Amino acid sequence: FGLWAIILKETDEMIGQAGLTLQKCMKEEVLEIGYLLKKRFMHHGYAKEAAEGCKRYAFNQLNAVKVHSIIKADNVSSIKVAKAIGMHKEKEFMAQYYNGDQLHYLFTIQK
Repeated sequence: FGLWAIILKETDEMIGQAGLTLQKCMKEEVLEIGYLLKKRFMHHGYAKEAAEGCKRYAFNQLNAVKVHSIIKADNVSSIKVAKAIGMHKEKEFMAQYYNGDQLHYLFTIQK
């Protein structure tokens, strides 16, 4: 597991990171797809491409049965990415965030 650099082919610029990590979710450890892009590269399809690649890696190389994304309820863009790679909302839960408890969703897809 871990994070990988997202490199823009045209310029060789690192535009973000993506990968698979083990995260706590309601006292359970889940394999999570995560990504972070530089602001100017958001909304260009790179997050979806990276998340899809992470999903394929989890299923094909790690033989994972299920992968997840933990998403703040107000993060509309990440919810769209999760749905675009075939995930569905499995649970809603409150989780600690910088300024207190906030509603989160657990999105999931099975192999």
